[in-house]
Amino acid sequence: MKRLFDILLSLILIIILTPLLFPIVILLLLTGEHYVFFKQKRVGFKAKEFGLFKFATMLKDSPNLGSKDTVLPDDYRVLPMGKFLRKSKINEIPQLLNVLIGDMSFVGPRPLTPKHFNYYLAEKQVVISKMKPGITGIGSVIFRDEESILKQSDLPWEECVKQIIMPYKAELEEWYFKNKSFKTDLFLLFITGWVVFFNQSNIAFKIFKSLPQRRF
Repeated sequence: MKRLFDILLSLILIIILTPLLFPIVILLLLTGEHYVFFKQKRVGFKAKEFGLFKFATMLKDSPNLGSKDTVLPDDYRVLPMGKFLRKSKINEIPQLLNVLIGDMSFVGPRPLTPKHFNYYLAEKQVVISKMKPGITGIGSVIFRDEESILKQSDLPWEECVKQIIMPYKAELEEWYFKNKSFKTDLFLLFITGWVVFFNQSNIAFKIFKSLPQRRF
């Protein structure tokens, strides 16, 4: 049922959104480094790697510059057009192609780069890799302010990711594994849309009372 939902909804959204995204494509071709799409290696179902599609928001050589896989607050690698695309989440729309071909689902654990996936404890990796990654999910919703967490932390950014972000993100994804259902997915899709407009909302904790509590 979930796969059928993914196929139908991704097809519908691709048909509806493609004409509306032409201005984005044109602006990306005319600005920055003049390229439209970015494909990055991520860890997916059964820990297999796949190429995740996004609109280009950063310098082409970003994976080899600065903080590499981690996007920092006010990161110099993010292009002016990219700031808008990232904040509005429009940069995620090309992942509809990943959903259509079966690499991803609409709802699931956020697919990480191999480096960040390896920050999970081994037993957490086993659980998370049993699920198809999603465009959105409980980890994506709760960590929508990940860059601000890095900015506010007293720890070096790499240690903040390892010691604070990844352990809690693993708890959230494990919670989803234990509570996944079509109803949970529908709630998460609603919550995702809600927090785009109300960024400071804690609605996820109000709807899902059993969520692991944030301790930072």
